[in-house]
Amino acid sequence: MNAVARPDARPDLHRPGVGAVLVSTWRVGTPERQRAAVEAIRTAWESRGWPDLGLLSYSVAVGTDGDTLLHYSQWTEQQAYDDFVRTYRDDRNAEIDAAVPGIERVELRRYGPIHRSAVRGGTGTGELPGVVVIVEADFDGPAEGRREDWVDSVFTALDEDAAAGRVSGGIGGRFHLSVDGGRVLNYAEWESEEAHEEWLADDGRQSGAWKRVHAYPGLVGARVRRYTPALSLSAGV
Repeated sequence: MNAVARPDARPDLHRPGVGAVLVSTWRVGTPERQRAAVEAIRTAWESRGWPDLGLLSYSVAVGTDGDTLLHYSQWTEQQAYDDFVRTYRDDRNAEIDAAVPGIERVELRRYGPIHRSAVRGGTGTGELPGVVVIVEADFDGPAEGRREDWVDSVFTALDEDAAAGRVSGGIGGRFHLSVDGGRVLNYAEWESEEAHEEWLADDGRQSGAWKRVHAYPGLVGARVRRYTPALSLSAGV
């Protein structure tokens, strides 16, 4: 089987059989190097057979900061990723590094499948995002049920927005819980970068239910980064 690129460059976020998600960040330095790295990834993967080790999809998005790349891969289970690392990863990375020297691989986190999601209009098809917003919320330890409750508090705040008639450009959000117990990741799709900036600037989200989200006990940090979908590969038939 060969790697096949999806035309919309997005992972299928409703794909069945996903038991694990791996998310990593690379720093490459400039927009030109971002584009070169994406093409090097495409070449390295399309020139080899698909590693049939439970890898369901591998997607790359380009940071609007002109520096970073986001990697989001779907697996049947965590062990499948470990098998891939032992057997297939090094030669691909070596080819990519030869094409774009000096890549900094910043972080890799393991997550479970989607814990909770919301999609505008109740469907997951037909609306393409202008930007993907990645929100990472870090907690001071793996207290039982705390991250799940925090995610629920986000949904309560979103319901409050809807009741107040506050409209956003958000298309959908999917929440993952990290395997190590310390992080929640929200993979959110938005109409545009500008729509997300306007939403962040809305003073109505500094009180009420959103205040509880931001001041949740044990929440020690949060980061927000924006990306544009660039490449999504899966096995061809």
